[in-house]
Amino acid sequence: MEDLRRTTGAALAAVLLLAGCSTPVGGTAAPPAASVSPATSPAASPAARGSALDQTAADTRRTVQSLRRVDDLPLYEMTFHGSYDREASLSEEDLAGRADGWACSLFHLAGERPLFGRNFDWDPNPAMVVHADPPDGYASVSIADLFYVLGSNIPPDPADSRTRRRLAHAVLTPFDGVNEKGLAIGMAAVPDGELPPRTPGRPSVGSVRIIRVMLDKAATVDEAVAIMRRYDVDFTGSPQIHYLLADATGKSAVVEFSGGRLNVIEDRVLTNFAMTGTTRERRMADTRYGELARGLPAAKSWRDGMDLLQRVAQGHTRWSVVYDLTDATARVVTGKRWERVHTIPLAQR
Repeated sequence: MEDLRRTTGAALAAVLLLAGCSTPVGGTAAPPAASVSPATSPAASPAARGSALDQTAADTRRTVQSLRRVDDLPLYEMTFHGSYDREASLSEEDLAGRADGWACSLFHLAGERPLFGRNFDWDPNPAMVVHADPPDGYASVSIADLFYVLGSNIPPDPADSRTRRRLAHAVLTPFDGVNEKGLAIGMAAVPDGELPPRTPGRPSVGSVRIIRVMLDKAATVDEAVAIMRRYDVDFTGSPQIHYLLADATGKSAVVEFSGGRLNVIEDRVLTNFAMTGTTRERRMADTRYGELARGLPAAKSWRDGMDLLQRVAQGHTRWSVVYDLTDATARVVTGKRWERVHTIPLAQR
């Protein structure tokens, strides 16, 4: 991936009008925490660092000039130039700066060409596919729900400078993704469990920001879990979530918090029930978990993976993605339009 490196870092982004991990009928779920709580270390403090994004005037100009519409979803594309602070909080001032029901289903398909798939079922918000290549981390492709940087589910207007500035911050809020080493991560909402107590002096990050940290800094499931243990993950004001992690070696694990500790569970499927202490029989009783678990042994290709996602799709599934852990290609379907697959490489062509 050395040919992808740029000293400033870069991110390719495409906006998709979608809805993510759904609220159950008759219920209302708060959004996952997207921002980072201020770390106790002055080195990680937003005040000390100045801003979540670090862009020169030339970086900003190149980012703005890259914006284009890809199709009528609407699907947009842009290239982010500059670098970012993966631990900084996102304030309203940052986002407003000028810039001239729970039904998520995830799986890891091991084998000769390992794959990672997920349906994201939430609210009808715009989203963004972000390709990042930070100067101090691994290149990755991920998808972010843009509500958490726009504060609205209205499709963004790239012609507006303030909107463009907000869009750039999507690099800090991935909901799923894969990096150049073949580490893939996705999240799903889960009923609240007993969280670990805060550790004095340990930095705190939001529930999706920890995904950015892992994509940037971990090459394997073991490395990603070690990173999670170095942070307090903050679910304040949002539902608790758990994570499916997988890597190119074939290893996968569910990571969730319950009983006052971080728990690592060997599994290849994740839906929306707490898995700590559950039996195989209990897991298979969940409709979507059972459908995916039964279908995985016969699946061989990304098309098979997309077929599995179609089987467990909900009425409001808005994006479905299959990540290839060998070359970090993402294949994305929006709004259950299974006949139209967007093939998105790790780096911009």
